[in-house]
Amino acid sequence: MTILEELAESARERVKAAKAAVSAREIRRRAEALERGEFAFENALKKPGLSFICECKKASPSKGLISPDFPYLHIAKEYEAAGADCISVLTEPGRFLGSGEYLKEIAAAVTIPCLRKDFVVDEYMIYGAKLLGAQAVLLICAILEKEQLKEYIGVCDLLGLTALVEAHDEGEAEAAVEAGARVIGVNNRNLKDFSVDTRNSCRLRDLIPRDILFVSESGVKSAEDVAKIRDMGADAVLIGETLMRAPDKRAKLDELRSLL
Repeated sequence: MTILEELAESARERVKAAKAAVSAREIRRRAEALERGEFAFENALKKPGLSFICECKKASPSKGLISPDFPYLHIAKEYEAAGADCISVLTEPGRFLGSGEYLKEIAAAVTIPCLRKDFVVDEYMIYGAKLLGAQAVLLICAILEKEQLKEYIGVCDLLGLTALVEAHDEGEAEAAVEAGARVIGVNNRNLKDFSVDTRNSCRLRDLIPRDILFVSESGVKSAEDVAKIRDMGADAVLIGETLMRAPDKRAKLDELRSLL
């Protein structure tokens, strides 16, 4: 079993346990009772220039523990003060040590849109994201069939949430386009073995129509990396570990923007 398969299976178990506590019908009712969102996440990526999605994560399968103390509210507020356009929050509890509570508290504490970054395997998790205050959810092509992608994008649309549809190879990029994604993220990290190749975004860029928002994810370490992503025609970049390991996140974000 690959790491991705393990994470997806763990997500299925989490959903099963959550449904035993709160039924699928009830979580949907609660989510739909909230005010419909206005697609704030994708609107934030439409501004001129390259947008920055800054990530809050305590650990990862490839790097282990990244932030032992993990003052997540301080980190999120620091990102917002530094000019981040959106915040990505890991909610996967096993390998990333994430939590829905992190997302709930961060979304309530900042004014910029938040993404629920998890391994969505059931629409239950989308309704849950809405209740936690997210304005976007991650949908990973590698663990979802194309019909599921279409269905889950539809659920997001009904709730006013943005679906960030993630692809890693040509087939997944084509599936994301065919499913109707309005925002596609190309992951430079192979989620099967967690190897990273920052050229992956460039290889897949021409497969994504220009009217679809394009996000380059993972492996960004320098201002030169950011400039290359801008030059390939990306609308946004998602940066995690590089910012999480920086003592001064505002200074690091300024440094990453320095060649734009």
